Amino acid sequence: MKWLSKGKTKYIITAVIVLLLGSAGLIVSLGHNGSLENEKHAKYHCPMHPTYTSDRPGDCPICGMKLVPIEAAPEANKDASSGKKIRYKSTMNPNEVSDVPGKDSMGMEMVPFEVEENSRTAVSGQAVVNIPVEQQRLIGIKTEKIKNRELQIAVRAAGRVAHDPELFNGMAEYKKTLEVYEDLKSRNTSADIMKQTEDLLNSSRDKLYHMGISEKQVSEISSKSKDDLSILYTSKAIKTAWVYAQIFPGEIGLIKEGQQMEAVAVAIPGKKYRGKIKSLDTLLDSETRTLKVRAVVENTEGLLKPDMYVDVVIHAELGKVLAIPESAVLETGIRKIVFVKDGEGIFTPKEISTGRQTDDYYEVLRGIKEGEEVVTSANFLIDSESKIKAAISKVK
Repeated sequence: MKWLSKGKTKYIITAVIVLLLGSAGLIVSLGHNGSLENEKHAKYHCPMHPTYTSDRPGDCPICGMKLVPIEAAPEANKDASSGKKIRYKSTMNPNEVSDVPGKDSMGMEMVPFEVEENSRTAVSGQAVVNIPVEQQRLIGIKTEKIKNRELQIAVRAAGRVAHDPELFNGMAEYKKTLEVYEDLKSRNTSADIMKQTEDLLNSSRDKLYHMGISEKQVSEISSKSKDDLSILYTSKAIKTAWVYAQIFPGEIGLIKEGQQMEAVAVAIPGKKYRGKIKSLDTLLDSETRTLKVRAVVENTEGLLKPDMYVDVVIHAELGKVLAIPESAVLETGIRKIVFVKDGEGIFTPKEISTGRQTDDYYEVLRGIKEGEEVVTSANFLIDSESKIKAAISKVK
């Protein structure tokens, strides 16, 4: 090295140092780029531990769950295909929403969703929901068109086998007075006596009317024997029995003479007694605020005894009315909500008013039209999404 001057020696040393530093920088750079490249090629992560990623499918070494594909987050908060605004929500708490991707308060990755720009409806607190067809299949959404149907409602009531001396006495009195009146007419009795007898006859007839016995039934009494009438207060071996049912005010308008009644007695298991309604009282009971309905049912074996308690079902026809499946209606206690299909994947909440309810259907009074298609299955899930979107739209 003697042939090198002091200045040249210093220059060579400096060049070597620069070369070494450059090599080190290249190594660091390559190492950093390699790390980014590995992260870039990570295609799978754990749904419970999103920080664990892998470039191939498998199981999470922490919890053992199967790794799932990583979805690329949309850029600039917009979906490139639809142009709709993208926001992010927690999978564990859907009310936790963010404008940017990241983790929720529980440390889990938030998932993207599209914000409906015009999702408000006439139903306060609800929004229009857009659900892709494939997702509809996954969550089990079913729909049905509403139409006019012949509906029958089952009116249920408590009843008893008649023990009614008052009605028996009233019928017997009318029958006896009618016989006396007819006899007097045949004898050319004086006008005064005929007038008194006719007044008694009218009075006994009005008493039966007041007890709910129709004019037709009053005329039938004259042809009945005393034994026929005695079923109102005794257990003589007659093949029919009177059953009285107590009907609440809200169902009185459904009950008419001639309707079918079924009675079941706890004391006689396995037996169902059928008959027809014969009369309805004209006044409500002052204590129970119910209306007494009378029916004559078959009692061929004589097992129904006076004052025996029975459970009664009366089948009332509502006629042909606009009807919606009971499963389509969501009741909040204040209002009734249904979701109407307004195109492929679009579900609009509507508030409706209903009338009578059968076992499977509601009578529709207003809020929806014949032919509209309503959700009948998984509507609770749609309702939740609708409420979430409505809440989000208020804070946009």
